[in-house]
Amino acid sequence: MEKENGDQQEAIEFEMKTVEAERARLMDDETIKKVAALFGEDAVRVVEVLKGVQEIVDIDIADKTQIRLNMVRKTLYSLYDHSIVALRQSRDKETGWFIFNWRLEPDQLAGFIQNQKRRVLEKLEIRLEFEKNHAFYTCQTLGCKRFTFEDAFSLLFKCPTCNKPMMHINNDWIVKILTKKIEQIKVP
Repeated sequence: MEKENGDQQEAIEFEMKTVEAERARLMDDETIKKVAALFGEDAVRVVEVLKGVQEIVDIDIADKTQIRLNMVRKTLYSLYDHSIVALRQSRDKETGWFIFNWRLEPDQLAGFIQNQKRRVLEKLEIRLEFEKNHAFYTCQTLGCKRFTFEDAFSLLFKCPTCNKPMMHINNDWIVKILTKKIEQIKVP
């Protein structure tokens, strides 16, 4: 019986080591830092702490990062909304309060990145269509806006900021840049 328990314990430890090795493989430091940076400097520091542990409570994260507890919680919930971190909730038997144990979810990073790429791609494609389907006018004064033909026409081709006459501008360079960016994103 004792040998059987020892074998089960070894199997469990081996399984945990295998899971940890897989998590480490999925956690490319550079990718995690870049994704965390999208959520701000506090998120980068919080993720650094989460990388080094299986699970941790928010108070311990605050202690290790020297970030105020409410900011740590705000950051964790922001990361949680995008499935970058997960939590396990339990209840303290003495106080009855909930305890939230946080962990990093590195296997969700690929999905998050793909989702972000898709959203950026959609916005770029909309902008490209807008640029292709409109003629633009400007007074060419630094700080003044450019206007679509319809808006420039309603302004009688006079800049509302500096009152100079507006002229047609060629936006082919913007179309080329947007097209190039779209092609870069579409490449896997």
